[in-house]
Amino acid sequence: MNREGGIMYTPMIISGLTVDPITNSPIVILKEVDGDGTLPIWIGLLEATAIASELEGVRFSRPMTHDLLKNMMEMVNIEVSKIEVCDLKDNTYYALIHFTFGGKEMSIDARPSDAIALSLRLKAPIFVAEEVINKSGQIDLKAEPQDKSEKGKKWQEVLESLNPEDFGKYKM
Repeated sequence: MNREGGIMYTPMIISGLTVDPITNSPIVILKEVDGDGTLPIWIGLLEATAIASELEGVRFSRPMTHDLLKNMMEMVNIEVSKIEVCDLKDNTYYALIHFTFGGKEMSIDARPSDAIALSLRLKAPIFVAEEVINKSGQIDLKAEPQDKSEKGKKWQEVLESLNPEDFGKYKM
């Protein structure tokens, strides 16, 4: 447990990736470092690919988005200290990336999937707010997607058309 500003944070690691059998959406599973508790986070296909490729040690000939961000951060001496999954509102998880730049400690809002993909590349620890763990048991699996645009619907169709065999399962 880690306490920050009165909020309890639990250290977690990436346990694996799977596919939700109901929605066919990719899910990253976080697991408590010092316990058996887990936290499933539904993520997009592109982020799942970024996480899976890093878990599997797959190297591409050109930098992918998260590798590019890592390279840029290293070039300007930004050091990521940790990522935090800090909130869960309306079936949406929120995260912060904590970093040091120019001697100042800062944080920036991020989607948990991007923060996790980046944490893998930078070997940064992952923490989850106790409140998020508690709220995660109340997620509405049948909720409508937030993005109702044509582009959002198209991605939803792509995700819904996936079979678990298309994506594969990755374990650490």
